[in-house]
Amino acid sequence: MTAENLTLSPELLDAVRRISGTEHLLVALDFDGTLSPIVDHAEDARPLPRSAAALEALAQLPRTTTALISGRALDSLQLVASPPADTLLIGSHGAEVWLGEGSLGLELDEDQRLKLAAVREVLAEIVNIAPGTLLEDKPAGVVLHTRMADDDVAEDAVEAAMRVLREHPDVYLKTGKRVLETSVVHASKGEAVEFLRQATGATAILFAGDDVTDEDALGRLMGDDVGIKVGLDFTQAQYRVEAPVHVAELLEALLRERRRVTAEA
Repeated sequence: MTAENLTLSPELLDAVRRISGTEHLLVALDFDGTLSPIVDHAEDARPLPRSAAALEALAQLPRTTTALISGRALDSLQLVASPPADTLLIGSHGAEVWLGEGSLGLELDEDQRLKLAAVREVLAEIVNIAPGTLLEDKPAGVVLHTRMADDDVAEDAVEAAMRVLREHPDVYLKTGKRVLETSVVHASKGEAVEFLRQATGATAILFAGDDVTDEDALGRLMGDDVGIKVGLDFTQAQYRVEAPVHVAELLEALLRERRRVTAEA
């Protein structure tokens, strides 16, 4: 299937209509590559205006909860996403949770802090000799970014990091699009989806994401849930769209259907 043929399929539109009728809908979305196009510098990412407007409107509907589930640190996610006030936030692949005012931040114990310092030292040594790579610090981990590096440099940097860090106990590694994520806290977007299902009492979840780590969330969907892959990579999702601009179309379609259903109730 070529890229130009990918947009909202009739099957996806049918799924949107079906899930819009659920009693309590949870709309959970990845941010980078889903609500926002991928950019070279993480701080420059912003949601597409149509997606932001549709998410804002969905958040205001009855029996509808919106959430962002991101690999970003929570403070970074809040800064770039400017989410609607009632939108629940999951950062650092599930290690950080914001459910509203009074939510407690992530606290590492002494052992975890020492492990995190050791991980950073390993990655800093690699960045010093791998042009185009850089580090991003998160509350529970460090990310090795290779987007600006040549392909062979990027591959070698990630391979070297993984070879060393696999020997560190209780350090968790995730590969994504031109990134290696490390964490001293075990968490996943799949666990985040399960947590939000329980916390919100959702009777069905619509989840969309573009990266390898989003497969954890897509794999936890069940029953009447709807999973959407953004992009052309392999996926276990039932449905696929090409790019963030099509996520905007998806959210607008969902808003129309959900608004109709909740108005009739």
